[in-house]
Amino acid sequence: MSCIRGSRKPKMDVDLSRVYHEKQSWELCALHALNNLFQDRNAYSKQSLDEICQSLSPDSILNPHKSVLGLGNYDVNVIMAALQVKNCEAIWWDKRRSIDHLDVCPVLGFILNISQWMKYGVLTLPLRRKHWICVREVNNVFLNLDSKLKQPEIIGTEEDARKYLKTQLSAKDTELLLVVTGGNYTQEKSWV
Repeated sequence: MSCIRGSRKPKMDVDLSRVYHEKQSWELCALHALNNLFQDRNAYSKQSLDEICQSLSPDSILNPHKSVLGLGNYDVNVIMAALQVKNCEAIWWDKRRSIDHLDVCPVLGFILNISQWMKYGVLTLPLRRKHWICVREVNNVFLNLDSKLKQPEIIGTEEDARKYLKTQLSAKDTELLLVVTGGNYTQEKSWV
């Protein structure tokens, strides 16, 4: 992240056609969030996440870290293990703290677990499902890289990103993971 400081506003000239944005398929939102985070379609595959699931529960007949149907629906443990493969760490953000105190400079991106109404075609069903999305900065502009969007959604500046995250975190069942790279992540706490 560039972490532009001061009163200078960043240029909002991000070419969305050059931003990697993986679209939703099956229940693979965790895979899409990770690939969108790293801006690389080959960062992870369904196979690599399934292998992580197997390593997390090698003796399980039904793996608790993914859908029993084999369509994805990976849990947070898979995301955290996948990030460690890339020398990154997922830090859970305590919602009791104000997002205003978050230093985004050391943060590669954000992975949110949000609750959404389940849809079947144009019908909205009275069921809510959890969904992983990625928010990150690209060319000094924060973007919502939710795989259910047709294209990345511009959030804007660091201040706009804080407002967006604050709005998301106001939902009772939303969780936020900060993705940081390199070093001793949990002891440095350079994001606060």
